[in-house]
Amino acid sequence: MGHYLNPGNEGFRRALKAKIYVDKTGMIEYLNSVIGTDDGFVCVSRPRRFGKSMAANMLTAYYDRECDSQDLFADKIISRADDYEEHRNQYNVIFLNMQQILSGAGDPEKVVSYLQKVVLEELREKYPEQTKTRGKHLPTVLADIYMWDSGEKRGFIFIIDEWDCIFREAPNNTKAQKWYLDFLKDLFKDRTYVSLAYMTGILPIKKYGTHSALNIFDEYSMTGPEIFVEYTGFTEKEVEKLCLEYGKDLEEIKNWYDGYVFPEELHIYNPKSVVDVMRSRKPKSFWTNTETYEALQLYIDLNEDGLKEALMQMLAGQKCKIDTGAFQNDMTSFKSKDDVLTLLVHLGYLAYDEGTRAVYIPNEEVRGEFIRAIRNGGRPELFRLLQASDELMEATLRMDSKMVAARIQEIHSRYTAPIHYNNEQALRMVMMLAYIGRADDYHICQELPAGTGYADIVLQPKVNGHPYIIVELKWDECVEGAIAQIKERDYLQGLKNDMGEVLLVGISYNKKTKEHFCKIERYVL
Repeated sequence: MGHYLNPGNEGFRRALKAKIYVDKTGMIEYLNSVIGTDDGFVCVSRPRRFGKSMAANMLTAYYDRECDSQDLFADKIISRADDYEEHRNQYNVIFLNMQQILSGAGDPEKVVSYLQKVVLEELREKYPEQTKTRGKHLPTVLADIYMWDSGEKRGFIFIIDEWDCIFREAPNNTKAQKWYLDFLKDLFKDRTYVSLAYMTGILPIKKYGTHSALNIFDEYSMTGPEIFVEYTGFTEKEVEKLCLEYGKDLEEIKNWYDGYVFPEELHIYNPKSVVDVMRSRKPKSFWTNTETYEALQLYIDLNEDGLKEALMQMLAGQKCKIDTGAFQNDMTSFKSKDDVLTLLVHLGYLAYDEGTRAVYIPNEEVRGEFIRAIRNGGRPELFRLLQASDELMEATLRMDSKMVAARIQEIHSRYTAPIHYNNEQALRMVMMLAYIGRADDYHICQELPAGTGYADIVLQPKVNGHPYIIVELKWDECVEGAIAQIKERDYLQGLKNDMGEVLLVGISYNKKTKEHFCKIERYVL
């Protein structure tokens, strides 16, 4: 076994030994079906922490001909497939972790020469007679080995992990990027020695204009996972099973880590965060374990027209329509806010609704990352919003009705366009923005079913000792009517019965005078 040629099954074996393992071997059945065909070129892009490397190790363990992985797959989903034995451990596998290749090369412009050098060394060790007269051109050597191995003609399976790291680590080195893409094209296009090529990374394949640089590949990404959707992350059924095993509240886990919703209402959870929370006492953000908020901050601080407004819209729980088609699949070629937001989808910071072609912040974990990035970022107008939100929450907790009304009026005036100022939906958005700064302490819910109706806004505490807050909005009505409606429609009974202290907050807005009024009552269950 080598580092690159037939590296064995130890990577997948280690994954199976982990305390939590969710079986995703079903994806192998599709890959088996395209081996040796024009469809056998697959590129799957997912964010960090979504199981890309585990999948690459799994495929290596299954196909590598120099090991026997029967014990690893015997009780897995793939073992029930008709062609399970036909393909298991039957191929020469070339496994490339491009992050490690880039590190070994030391220079992005040396990646191609270094890659060919280290792979050729292992090929010459295994096939000394077939490789001794050839030079440094890897595709030629692979073709010679394939022609010599004429008895089986199984060809090679290529598995490339972190395929796009050169675009992320050297985003401005277009020369190195072009050499790398040209090498991959030479390695794969019209090469009969390729039985299957599977690449995984964060970014889809780089585009020039409207065309993919490697158009032989079928691409599956966060904007279009298609047949790989259930392998993108953990499904709700898988998470529900883990919640039962580890004694977790599914609804709470859903609020924190769900939100990536694909066709047919299939919900996908961030797998690494779900695994971490199962081993933790309570839900929290695990994002910073592998990614700092500065990575997000870099992009939300850009000055593309409409980006600030889109961010505010999404912070308020709304969706924002975008066009993903113009994105060039790199980290620098931004021509509009849509390009920036599309990149954030691929990085996992936003979710994409294929039906409405809109993006949104998927869950509490990611929302917290946006808040942290804004607090430490370069957008003073959004930072002022968070300051006003902090002051509003403090005023709410001390039941200072006048200050609450004043802060809501400030936020309404500063962040609502005049043409939408008297729009009722705009005021709901204002109220969501008004409390967004305390997302670390509260789940902020709109139109929550409660009692005999729907509470306009409910703030559910994440921290023990914080009161529940129920907010009811009224237009051109007395503020007392808002409090009365909370009681009359029995909103309290629709919430958790152990919530203890509750603050009832009535907000009234006069469309003619543009004044805001507030009344707060304390209620103890």
